[in-house]
Amino acid sequence: MKILVANDDGIQSEGLLFLANWAKRMGDVTVCAPAMQQSAKSHAINIHDPITVAETPFLEGIKAYIVDSTPADCVRFGTLGLKTHYDLVLSGINKGFNMGEDMLYSGTVANIYEAALRGCRGIAFSTDPTSFDEAEAKLDEIWQYIVKHDLFAHCSHFNVNVPLHSKGIKWTKQGGPYFTDEFVKKGDGLYTQEGYSIYQIGTDFTLDTDSVMNGYISITPISTHRDDVGVWEKLKL
Repeated sequence: MKILVANDDGIQSEGLLFLANWAKRMGDVTVCAPAMQQSAKSHAINIHDPITVAETPFLEGIKAYIVDSTPADCVRFGTLGLKTHYDLVLSGINKGFNMGEDMLYSGTVANIYEAALRGCRGIAFSTDPTSFDEAEAKLDEIWQYIVKHDLFAHCSHFNVNVPLHSKGIKWTKQGGPYFTDEFVKKGDGLYTQEGYSIYQIGTDFTLDTDSVMNGYISITPISTHRDDVGVWEKLKL
């Protein structure tokens, strides 16, 4: 199996190292990761300026490239730049959850949307910001769940979130608001965006947010489609 591993936290991330090391057991792994932190870049790409790419030492047996651009451009270089098709694209492990409406901002999840556009299957992995340990320990269990339920026969792309001390796996859909930001004035026309949780605790375990915040791993099928098919079918203009 040919596997591409990418992330949005950057080439130096422990989560990237753990995911690539796990993937190495399943096949031939290539790593393409940003030169620096690129969280919340969503699906941005750079089409105006040259992109610096450099091969870098990584784990034994794995070719790795530093891509001085966005997460999606890492997947684009891995596929279009290296002219390679992958059986599987893995993204993460992200330091912090990517669930609910925050999926729209996530570079981690955008890597899997880009994989979809390149015709590759993909899984995004995110976890609690305080530790990668639980996510690393649960990678086998998550993969076995996907295989056992033959999920790739129904959908090619998934978003996975792993809480600390997880109690099991839930098959979920996208939840609602989880985080938001406020603009904080720093003076001289400068502002920073500072985030805080607006999640309201719930127990609807069909939602990724409620599942994760109640201690379950969420596996959510995702798609690149952004149209509202329900409205289109209803109006039939």
